Order: sequence, then C-alpha cells, then structure tokens
Amino acid sequence: MHSTPHHYSNGETEFIGRLVWDPAHGDSQPGVLIAPAFGGLGPFEIARAEELAALGYAVLAVDYYGDGKRAGSTEEAFALMGQLNDDRPLLTRRMNCALDALGSLPMVNGRLGAMGYCFGGKCVLDLARSGAGLQAAVSIHGVYDPPAEIHDIKPSVLILHGWDDPLAKPDDLLALTGELTHHCQDWQVLAFGHTGHAFTNPAAQAPEQGMFYSPRAADRSWESLTRFLSERLKG
Repeated sequence: MHSTPHHYSNGETEFIGRLVWDPAHGDSQPGVLIAPAFGGLGPFEIARAEELAALGYAVLAVDYYGDGKRAGSTEEAFALMGQLNDDRPLLTRRMNCALDALGSLPMVNGRLGAMGYCFGGKCVLDLARSGAGLQAAVSIHGVYDPPAEIHDIKPSVLILHGWDDPLAKPDDLLALTGELTHHCQDWQVLAFGHTGHAFTNPAAQAPEQGMFYSPRAADRSWESLTRFLSERLKG
C-alpha cells in the first residue's frame, strides 16, 4: 500500500493532502475524498483512508485549510473553521479543487465519491450542493446548515447521524431532508439512537457536551458506508 503526502493547488493556495492506494487492486480504481473534522487532516482520517484503500479505492484525504495546516488546540480549530464557515464559496472552491485533484490521478477510473466527518461532513454536503460531478457523498456526524446557493445535487447521498447530536438537532436533520427531497434524486438517512456527535472517533470522550464515541454506531455506520460506496462506485 502507498501512503504519501499529495500536493495540489487551486492557483491561489497550495494544499497538502494524503494519498493512499493499494496497487494490488489494479491501476483503475474508484476515487474517494475524505474531508476531516475541524482540527484538520490527522491520524484518524488517514487510518480510514488506509482501510478504504485496502478495499480497492484510491483515497485522497483533504487539506481544506491549506499548506497542510492542522490546529494545535481546540481554540485554533474553531478559528480556522470559522474562516471557512464565513466564506462558504471559498470552502466550496477548495472542495472542488480536491475533487479535481483526485479525478486527475492516473489510477482513478472516473468513479468518484466523497465522505466527511463533523465539519468535513458539511464540506462534503457543500461539494454536492455545488453541482459537482461525483457519484456518492457521505456525511458522518456532519453539520447541515446550507449555503446561500444550492444547485441540483448529482451524487447519491448518505447521511449517518447521531440522533442526540447537539450540533445537528432533529429539526436540523428534518430541514436537510427537505432540502435533499427538493434537490437530490437519491438520498438516505441512517440515524442512531442514544448517539451524540463524533460517534465514530474513540478520542471523543465528552458525554456532558454530547460528544462521545459509540462503538456500535461506529461499526454500523462503517458497514453502511462501505456498502453504499461499493454500490455507487463499483456496481
């Protein structure tokens, strides 16, 4: 398996993502973006990239802050995320740049998907909302507030949601389903009861804040995600 830093650019900013792929699966593979949580690209997302590469996907883990920047503290992470939250068109351009970088890789066969965790879930939804030409989009304990402009959503969409997530409450999820009904021809939601934010991450240990790891939800969401990607990208 190859796992290396991958440099790409939109002409304004240089990005340093992580490219992971396994040549044992051949030189024509579907491509998947992974958008990280708000701290920036780190070991958790790289581990997920390696797991997907072992299943036969070429994976680009996204650097949406630029220059490989990763927050050194929660305060810094909020500040970095705030800059992109305040400029959603910039966020969309950076996600489309990453998708273009993935699609241009020689081992990628043109079938493209994207998945994201927490703030990365919002990034993936905004990518889909931009009208980008991918086949699968997955938000995992994401945040749902829409940008000002929404185009027809081309990919199939899977939402993996903790019902007790304080950052995405039931009314927020209901609003998203209305948006998807209007803009997307193929969407589904899997909600996990008694489950909060960041449920896939073993490092999430703040139940008093509604953020805690759930092994059962993590396992079920991974099974759903991999089945969905296989259907849309390999079927």
